Amino acid sequence: MELAYQTRKGKAYHGNSLELLDELEDNSINLVMTSPPFDLLRQKSYGNLNGSEYIEWLTEFARKVKDKIAENGSFVLDLGGAYQKGFPVRNIYNYKILIKFVEELGFHLAEEFFWYNSSKLPSPIEWVNKRKIRAKDSVNTLWWFSKTEFPKADVKNVLVPYSDRMQKLLNDKKKYYDPKERPSGHNISEGFNKDNGGAIPSNLLQIPNSESNSKYLKYCKFIGAKGHPARFPAKLPEFFIKFLTDPDDIVLDIFGGSNTTGETAESLDRQWIYCDLDRDFVATSVLRFADDKVQAKQLHDRIVHGEFVDLRENTLV
Repeated sequence: MELAYQTRKGKAYHGNSLELLDELEDNSINLVMTSPPFDLLRQKSYGNLNGSEYIEWLTEFARKVKDKIAENGSFVLDLGGAYQKGFPVRNIYNYKILIKFVEELGFHLAEEFFWYNSSKLPSPIEWVNKRKIRAKDSVNTLWWFSKTEFPKADVKNVLVPYSDRMQKLLNDKKKYYDPKERPSGHNISEGFNKDNGGAIPSNLLQIPNSESNSKYLKYCKFIGAKGHPARFPAKLPEFFIKFLTDPDDIVLDIFGGSNTTGETAESLDRQWIYCDLDRDFVATSVLRFADDKVQAKQLHDRIVHGEFVDLRENTLV
């Protein structure tokens, strides 16, 4: 493993994350939040396997992850949908992974989440655009795995804004909701119309992935580097980091890509560890922590050439 750069809260490694997992202390990671290459028919520039070979490949990582997460820690896995080759029927690899991780590895499925990305393009073109016999696939599955039945979690950290109707109720309780006391003496309004600071979120996360003018992409364009083609939006890891961890907990992304997870963890005062096998992706991921375009190029070029960059004091070493 090669430590490529370090910030105030995190470390970014270049290499095979299987080796990184071997080096980490058991029961030391509070959250593994990651999105591996999916089981897709078309090969991607960042690499992907297919079928049973893919499932066994991912299981090798998950087996090591289980040893490394804390007893009350969590493992959140983002997986996109896919079709079977040549037919308009779904590949169920993501469900096979779920069953394998629970029944063979001993994980618990704490809860399933679904990420609705309204910005997703229609695919596959053959069935959706040309023949028009399937709807647009706009949802990824996110499996929230845990080692125990009671992982650390606090939904109060991820409350969502109240609906307009609920806001009206809270502002004028008597006008919108004034139930009579029941014969038993039980008042069903107690606690119902209390302002808790927000509503409990659902397990459908509606987060568009429409990044087009971020600092990361601007700096990639400036230095002539290609940004990672499969970035997820910061609000996705933000939800789980807030929900499942406390400040100074450790968040790990074993398929780090552009390091959205690390940047988000740092902004939320969590420690983070990143790893990616592709040196170019590691080099461009540091752009998230650059102060300006000139520094961005300097950081990128040093990592491309195998040099370590220390950003803990926001100065180059």
